[in-house]
Amino acid sequence: MWAVMKKELKSYFYSPIGYVFIGLFLAIFSFIFYITTISQGAVTYQYVFFYSVMYIVIFLIPLLTMRTFAEERKNGTEQILMTAPRSAVAIVLGKFLAALVVIAITELFTLIYFGIICYFKTPDIPTVLVTMFGFLITSMAYISLGMFISSLTENQIIAAVSTIAIFVLAWLAPSISTKLTAISLIEKFYPFATGVFPITETISLISITAMFVALTMVVIKRRKLVK
Repeated sequence: MWAVMKKELKSYFYSPIGYVFIGLFLAIFSFIFYITTISQGAVTYQYVFFYSVMYIVIFLIPLLTMRTFAEERKNGTEQILMTAPRSAVAIVLGKFLAALVVIAITELFTLIYFGIICYFKTPDIPTVLVTMFGFLITSMAYISLGMFISSLTENQIIAAVSTIAIFVLAWLAPSISTKLTAISLIEKFYPFATGVFPITETISLISITAMFVALTMVVIKRRKLVK
């Protein structure tokens, strides 16, 4: 698992994708920071996360997940991966953790803005920590779903477009019917940004993550058997 994770992390940062992700993430965060903090005077770190998380998880996470398995199949390296003495569990968890590490590193960069906010007012540290935790586990759910979609295709573009389409539909679901609110992962993040530690949403996000990671393992295990 750790070997796969290290390999994936190298591939993220030996290619433009890791830097593009971090750059776009911080660009979105900076823009929202300017709009909410400088223009409107809403000087809170969690407030910036509240308004930027939608764009980050819907449009940027697919940049990371589209290549997790689709690229292996396209480049012909899947044969090596599938015949290596590694279990499907190790392969999937290694790739999952690598994507999560990239997001965690990027989230740490946002503490620069937290430092700026500290200059203006005393921050609510517990709320900030809850918000950061909420963003990470929300990202986990999106990563797992994106990886599952990537495992079903060999085309990165198809994987990315399909993932974004599903993310957008899930985001719009509550506006179609309040009964569909449960399938919106973003809605599960918002309580964290208010400083509340929602047990129900936490369990739900972890369960969704576990489900799609498990489904991806099933796909990869079957592919290893075929190879």
